[in-house]
Amino acid sequence: MEMLAAQESSTSLRSWAGQYLIVQLQGEAFGLEISGVREIIAYIVPTLIPMMPDFVVGVINLRGQVVPVIDMARRFGRPATQIHKRSCIIIIDLQDGHSRQRLGVVVDAVNEVLEFGAEQIEAAPQFGAGLRTEFIRGMGKINGTFMILLEIDKVLSMEEMSALSVIAAKPVESGSAGPEV
Repeated sequence: MEMLAAQESSTSLRSWAGQYLIVQLQGEAFGLEISGVREIIAYIVPTLIPMMPDFVVGVINLRGQVVPVIDMARRFGRPATQIHKRSCIIIIDLQDGHSRQRLGVVVDAVNEVLEFGAEQIEAAPQFGAGLRTEFIRGMGKINGTFMILLEIDKVLSMEEMSALSVIAAKPVESGSAGPEV
């Protein structure tokens, strides 16, 4: 039974091999699988949309298409990204069942594209990475250090973000001191 789990894990790691766009986010480097990245654009100030979760910073007009923009740092529960001249928006296509959703992600900077072989990718740690474990595809080894390779479909899960926006849109009952215990 253990051998089957190890073989299954090895197969998953092999499927994660490939090219990753390396981005900077508050002093850390993260890898995004390149296949979902459509383009990288200079930072544009998004139009604010009321009643959205704080990590949804607004929408931009991308050649006539309305594209929601997510602050990746806020999505990870960190302070908002400080915009500077290297800040940019990465346009990502997500497959959600039979539909495709295009999103923008704000990052501090884009560094490079790196190729990771299966032997350079370790399984995600179960704790201690400072991120929810389902957000982590694996740990890419490069020059003796580890880099978090993100599971972008989980980070930008439409289902979860929709649920959060519904929760954020609910009015607070007056006189309520919080949830009952």
